[in-house]
Amino acid sequence: MARRISSNEDRFLAMSVSNIGFLLDRLGQDCHPLQFLRELTQNSIEAIQRIGGPGEIVWDIDWTTYDLGAGIRKLCITDSGDGMSGEEMVRFINQLSSSVAEQSFTGNYGVGAKISAATRNPSGVIYLSWKNGEGSMIHLLRDDESKQYGLKQFEHSDGTYAHYLPVEDLVRPEIIKTNGTKVVLYGKTDTTDTLQAPEGAPSPSRWISKYLNTRYFRFPEAITIKAREGWDYPRTDKDRNYLRTIIGQEKYLNEHSVSSGTVKLTDAIAHWWILKDEPAITNNSGYIESSGHIAALYKDELYEQSTARAGMSKLQQFGVTFGYKCVVIYVEPTVNGSKILTTNTARTILLLNNEPLPWSDWAEEFREKLPEEIAALVAEKAAAATDEDHSKSIKERLKDILDIYKISRYKPTTGGDVLVDADQLVRGGIARQLGISKQRNRSSSGGGGGTFGNVYAVFEKTDGVSARKAKPDIFPQVKWVSIKDGTREYGDTEDRAAKYLEEQNLLLINADFRVFTDMIEFFIKELGDVKEIEHVVKDTIHAWFEQALVETIIGIQGLRNSKEWLPSHIDAALSEESLTTAVLQRYHILFAVKRELGAKLGARRKKAG
Repeated sequence: MARRISSNEDRFLAMSVSNIGFLLDRLGQDCHPLQFLRELTQNSIEAIQRIGGPGEIVWDIDWTTYDLGAGIRKLCITDSGDGMSGEEMVRFINQLSSSVAEQSFTGNYGVGAKISAATRNPSGVIYLSWKNGEGSMIHLLRDDESKQYGLKQFEHSDGTYAHYLPVEDLVRPEIIKTNGTKVVLYGKTDTTDTLQAPEGAPSPSRWISKYLNTRYFRFPEAITIKAREGWDYPRTDKDRNYLRTIIGQEKYLNEHSVSSGTVKLTDAIAHWWILKDEPAITNNSGYIESSGHIAALYKDELYEQSTARAGMSKLQQFGVTFGYKCVVIYVEPTVNGSKILTTNTARTILLLNNEPLPWSDWAEEFREKLPEEIAALVAEKAAAATDEDHSKSIKERLKDILDIYKISRYKPTTGGDVLVDADQLVRGGIARQLGISKQRNRSSSGGGGGTFGNVYAVFEKTDGVSARKAKPDIFPQVKWVSIKDGTREYGDTEDRAAKYLEEQNLLLINADFRVFTDMIEFFIKELGDVKEIEHVVKDTIHAWFEQALVETIIGIQGLRNSKEWLPSHIDAALSEESLTTAVLQRYHILFAVKRELGAKLGARRKKAG
């Protein structure tokens, strides 16, 4: 008699992991170096939420190790959450993708703390947890010989072995009454100081506060989070060696802004703030993101933050071309229908239907709906830009040779309102109405228009390329910016000639760039250091360098849609570095400036005589 198959288990061989140590190490490489701060903090938040009451989380020195280990500092996190028994710790901590919380693709993965903390602390991650007043300990570490991760085995006093130990109440942290957990990070070796900031971490003396404040938008109510700062000072120095309360970005922005609001975008809501132009913008940068920046907001956490120079550039794409030091934008994606919003396993980026977030689309839409308050700020700051209008003279010089640049009046795009002759696209294009017939001309034999070996040629449109009309003015709007007048911030186009914002057709030229200032200084010395001629010299030199940059941009636009020039090539050609190379030649500009100054100053001197 044949045996009856009673369940799927009898006829299904589940997949297993052969080298889990390698898998953890590989996943750990994908994590941000400070990701473990988020993962362990989030675990503590959820542990407190499970008991439904107020709670406390503290990042501090493990004073037990410090006092008993000859001053060795180990970083630890303690919470007053629900805690775990010894058996629960063995089950949840020693199994990859195992979690107290319910797992889901958009929620808890059960791997975060293990891959971000264990891989950076091969000497050990020690868990001490109390549940109903009973304390237990486990030691998760990496075995040097097998290169595998797992729990240390302990020998009990009665000769039996286990992977957890009961612990004395003497080591129970003060904030833990009957339930709670403490996690101690041992680093690479037993003597490693894990309170020291990892290499490259911002604000090394406040790295824990800075990361958590900038990672979280807000924390749940009734949960207090603190982090140790100033640990190099004596323990008795309460003014410098103390626990800072972590508040998250929302509370800080609300307290330090003059106005705020939201803008509804396609599949997203953009939250914005205009910060007070005060010393706090610089002074508070050590523990929170206190100046202009941009990020994605998801479940009260911040992802894909762009700060400093990258933040300035991204804010300018959103239309904040001036005054970006005082503007913060968080874009919160919204999902409807079948769209799925989640993070990658390492929780470093957000994915919308497994694709990167549509930042360019959001930027364009935000510019079109730019809030009045931000528009007013931009206008106010832009008014301080150097008032030099050279556009008329540049257009006059170039008007007779524009055909040489071969600028297209049309831009290929899906769903465009005109059809353009592909062969004429670069030279200007011949627009045709979309309503004309799109039927393919067939040969007399009835075959398709494609050639053998290119089956997709059968589907090629023969009546033109879908396109829309490009900007009618090929000349970019130009603004000269400088640290001196507050129209440029340190780090923005630093030691670069210019930046081009393509979607706004705006060219921002750095008046502080050394090539410009050196030539101004050269001519002032040549002509005599006379204050009356300084403005004329500066204006003339700016005009000729501006023309060089404008011509470069117009010329690059003429390369668009060429077979050999991909969009990435055009972006590279319009980069700050490429625009800088466009003004590094001096010979022809020097003689053009000398000729023009001779005419201007000669006429002045003649008139004065």
